[in-house]
Amino acid sequence: MGTLGLTGLGLLSPGILQAGKEDNKPPNILFITLDDLNDWTSVLDPKAPIKTPNIERLAKRGTLFTHAYCASAACNPSRTAILTGLRPTTSGVYGNKADWRKALPDAVTIPQHFMAHGYRTEGAGKIFHHHYGGAFHDKASFHDFLMMPDPPDAPMPKKKLNGLAKYGSPNTDWGPWPADEADAIDVRTADYVIRSLRKKHDKPFFLAAGIFRPHMPFFAPQRFFDLYPSDNVTMPEILEGDIDDLPSGASKLLKSKKWFFKELMEIEAESPGTWKEAVRGYQASATFADAQVGRILDALDKSNYADNTIIVLWSDHGYHLGEKEHWEKFALWEKTNHVPFIIAAPGITHPDTHCDKPVSLLDIYPTLIELCSLKAKPELDGISLMPLLRNPEAEWTRPALMTYMRGNHAVRDERWRYILYADGTEELYDHQNDPNEWTNVAGDPKNKQAINRLKRWLPTTEAPPAPDMKRPKT
Repeated sequence: MGTLGLTGLGLLSPGILQAGKEDNKPPNILFITLDDLNDWTSVLDPKAPIKTPNIERLAKRGTLFTHAYCASAACNPSRTAILTGLRPTTSGVYGNKADWRKALPDAVTIPQHFMAHGYRTEGAGKIFHHHYGGAFHDKASFHDFLMMPDPPDAPMPKKKLNGLAKYGSPNTDWGPWPADEADAIDVRTADYVIRSLRKKHDKPFFLAAGIFRPHMPFFAPQRFFDLYPSDNVTMPEILEGDIDDLPSGASKLLKSKKWFFKELMEIEAESPGTWKEAVRGYQASATFADAQVGRILDALDKSNYADNTIIVLWSDHGYHLGEKEHWEKFALWEKTNHVPFIIAAPGITHPDTHCDKPVSLLDIYPTLIELCSLKAKPELDGISLMPLLRNPEAEWTRPALMTYMRGNHAVRDERWRYILYADGTEELYDHQNDPNEWTNVAGDPKNKQAINRLKRWLPTTEAPPAPDMKRPKT
């Protein structure tokens, strides 16, 4: 266990940290998610360039899982897995266009399960995948929900802020936006949550806050860009020739994604500094997202519910900014799957606790069920983290399993990341000696025992891919 320093913000009230359930009332749930926030953040590494003081604040009042992993490094399969408790190989939801509700018509989502137990469920922003104007959102999961506009940053700038009209889509952009901070989608999401926390609730509530940033476009008000001056941007550490030892499976899986970084480097060759500005945009938008978390925490602490509200914070997956010559997510490496994850449960978690065991975001659903004494759901693929919440050093033999598209899987234990691709080729990284995953040691005979041990956790059956959702008619 360890501690993280605050950044001039002070500790939360000790009463909040120690409080248990008040008068045996069911605990409320504050469910906060961020989009595309990777592990290059100060909450996970005080030396990291991306400052997240408010997420650090939250970590101070509960358990920070330092080795937490998504179920899939893409928005739709990751969020579907978390919200239904079913991994992609169970549901068949492997891609961003998969119609998750058609694939799982009878699945009971986390908020639905709480709704069935007398909870009022409300939310705003991006909880389910936001695609086709929010067509993936599940109306049955919420009594009230504030949808994001389409596009989320509407009205968009009249032309791309980065000046790269031919690079990617209108979303492939970065820069200060909007001029009025109150118009930002994440400010509006936080405003909704704050209003809910100020209301009188006669029932226990499940309140979801879906922060869209740092998802591209990397927009944030100017003051957040000012925190990362152009002449002092920390860039990701890159190894020349890093992809030379990747197997054919990696090339096949990432073939359709190679253009993103390749074209960015072509632009960089002609206009040096473009890559740096893109990274700067990601860092600024991440800290802007953190600021909205802070506003929500402030509102909770001023409300009547602070002593009896469980807070869960997670990011749907990680993000590459050039590592392994890759941009965005959609891969099985550490950077695409390692995420911030915090649970603060009054009376259960210990303040300022770190748990270093590898855990999956699939474990959120069964953990919340146990924390709130709801009816168990044995069909869930995750397991409760309650033993680790009570004792972060408890025995834990289960590694984290990740899947991206059918047949491609990664297993992460406390030392190793093993990747098996659909064509049978492999990668293995020794995080004890190679935290950047620069050297694929799958071919070293001395690692055969480690590979065989990790292979035992791979799925034995895989559901066929769910059909893609048809674009709604407009």
